[in-house]
Amino acid sequence: MSEIVAAAVGMTRRFGANTAVDGLDLTIPKGVVYGLLGPNGSGKTTAMRMLTGLLTPSDGYAEVLGTRLPGNAEALKRRIGYMTQGFTYYRDLTVLENLRFIAEIHDLPARRKRQRIDALLEAYELRAQAGKLAGALSGGQRQRLALAATVIHEPELLFLDEPTSAVDPETRRGFWERLFDLVDLGTTMIVSTHLMDEAERCHRIAILDQGRKCADGTPPELMEKAEGRVVELAGDDLRRIGRELAGHPDIASVAQIGTRLRVLVAGAPTDAEAVVAQALRGQPELSLRAVRPNLEDVFVLATHGGAG
Repeated sequence: MSEIVAAAVGMTRRFGANTAVDGLDLTIPKGVVYGLLGPNGSGKTTAMRMLTGLLTPSDGYAEVLGTRLPGNAEALKRRIGYMTQGFTYYRDLTVLENLRFIAEIHDLPARRKRQRIDALLEAYELRAQAGKLAGALSGGQRQRLALAATVIHEPELLFLDEPTSAVDPETRRGFWERLFDLVDLGTTMIVSTHLMDEAERCHRIAILDQGRKCADGTPPELMEKAEGRVVELAGDDLRRIGRELAGHPDIASVAQIGTRLRVLVAGAPTDAEAVVAQALRGQPELSLRAVRPNLEDVFVLATHGGAG
């Protein structure tokens, strides 16, 4: 059985009348990238802040690297890293000055500090920017600096809050390659995202909506559970047909993808094509075919109560 590095049991956080996280249960094994997938306001950041000890749960508790939370958060600081969504380092310091400052915060011995900074400048392709002010860096360079600073003390568990929401696809791809390099070295990661392509890169994901966990598992497992519920439709006048299908009780959602409609069937149908064909009675001749679900389909079904 895999070692568990972090777990949440009934973890809840209320802000006045608003419940940001509601009875969250998580089990995160060692050596994986665990994704928290959900839209803005789904509770991802609040959950992360409770798991890092920065925020106290209203109810429930967490256990992270053997440390019970709430309480005892100080013991975690040297063992975890937390990269926030926005760039939080000093824009009026150079790349090298930022790394030196963070190394001093973590009390790295002088020799180790020099070794780590030298290794990180090389690994994160920042050597040429070492003397450049952080505020003058490109978005991708700032992201690499933020990750380098976050891992300078070699944390066992890394929290990344929507780390690539403001960068281009090529930069995102390179960033994820660096994350998997860290996984190969034994680091476990918890990554929040609202991007489906990022969620597909994770070993396991939990889908959150309105503070609740709707589903969890590996991306292939979750897509397999939705098998047989997705139909693509081609033909004329797709906008009108899509609007009519969207109001049908047996249809969970309809989305136009180029020249096709992607239709998600509610419940657990034995023949999704027949369900859609029945809903289309009286319509002109249309082409229907069952297709494999993707993670976006899983997300829509989960957040509409249909993932089981």
